[in-house]
Amino acid sequence: MLAGIGNIRFRVVQCILLCVAIVGLAGAGDPASRFNELGHGLMCICSCGQILLECNHVGCPDSDGMRNELMAAVSRGDSDSLVQQAFVQKYGPTVLAAPTTAGFDRAAWIMPVVVLVAGFALVVFVVRAWKNRPEPAIADGIHPAAGAELDQFREQARKETEL
Repeated sequence: MLAGIGNIRFRVVQCILLCVAIVGLAGAGDPASRFNELGHGLMCICSCGQILLECNHVGCPDSDGMRNELMAAVSRGDSDSLVQQAFVQKYGPTVLAAPTTAGFDRAAWIMPVVVLVAGFALVVFVVRAWKNRPEPAIADGIHPAAGAELDQFREQARKETEL
């Protein structure tokens, strides 16, 4: 009986190690995919406003050099964060295609959600205000026409406006 429990534990440990290995090696892709992924996370600095690998600015003086730097960093085996930090140090924080999640840049991630929630709350408030508004005040002795009386007024208006 104890041998069966030991065998089960051994299998569980093997499964855990296999899962850890799969997760650990999942990011170890070929250099071309890393180059593509990192290149789409950086902006070209030639003021074209495009992603580095998609810069189609004719005669761009910067994109070729930046692509060569990126390829050299990927070939050296630099980590993704090290490559991004090197580009930020050289070209400034505007080289990143997306803001970081630290410091004041966090507002760029939070504000769209806050504005969306505030807009939804405003719509709910306005709809409820319209729904709950009071009936229009009617002078004493006057009552709104309804039913047959309303039909009579419509018929009278139709007759008076005929040519």
